[in-house]
Amino acid sequence: MPSLPSPFRLLAPLALSLAFIACTQAAEAPVVLPPPAIDSPKQPGRTQTAVLAGGCFWGLQGVFEHVRGVHEVLAGYAGGSRASAHYEDVGSGKTGHAESVQVLFDPAEVSYGQLLQIYFSVAHDPTELNRQGPDVGSQYRSVIFYADDTQRHIAESYVTQLDKARTFAQPIVTKVDALKGFYPAEGYHQDFYLKNPSYPYIVINDLPKIRNLKTLFPDAYQERPITVGAR
Repeated sequence: MPSLPSPFRLLAPLALSLAFIACTQAAEAPVVLPPPAIDSPKQPGRTQTAVLAGGCFWGLQGVFEHVRGVHEVLAGYAGGSRASAHYEDVGSGKTGHAESVQVLFDPAEVSYGQLLQIYFSVAHDPTELNRQGPDVGSQYRSVIFYADDTQRHIAESYVTQLDKARTFAQPIVTKVDALKGFYPAEGYHQDFYLKNPSYPYIVINDLPKIRNLKTLFPDAYQERPITVGAR
């Protein structure tokens, strides 16, 4: 994503024009995917957490805030240490962190596997190595950070299922790694797309993903997004 000052300030018109030029690559195309063959059944229980990485966290957060059954989505960092979980440091690509989202969801309304189906279908392109769209670097890599053996089994099985079916033209490069810690991003990154709907990066790269979610997953889509701290 374009670099931002901290705290975030509105860019001057010239800077906005440069950002627009830098982000003219279209958003990743959606893909119609089968649901995971192995998944947890929907059933009442405690709120669960999924941590996913796949490019700029603005778009990931925006997509999952529109998924029915999701209670909260935080933009943040995973894969590195707490000490380096800062936007300026992560942007160097040397911290081990990936821009990620932490998705809190109700397992009675949406399953972990369904979240992964949305993640692979509309939230990002899992065949791009260390990049997404206009963003390049290991901090934009595709990673599923599993919290337990159940999540690991579902994620690994789904990646294998999609690869065997040759769903994508290229092999999936998504890693499935153990979650060692998730660190929320700075406040100005939270709900960024909602606060800045006309920002060029959002218009070109992220709003199409949300429209694709509505089209491909109408039963899972909720028009009113769940904002940070709303519940």
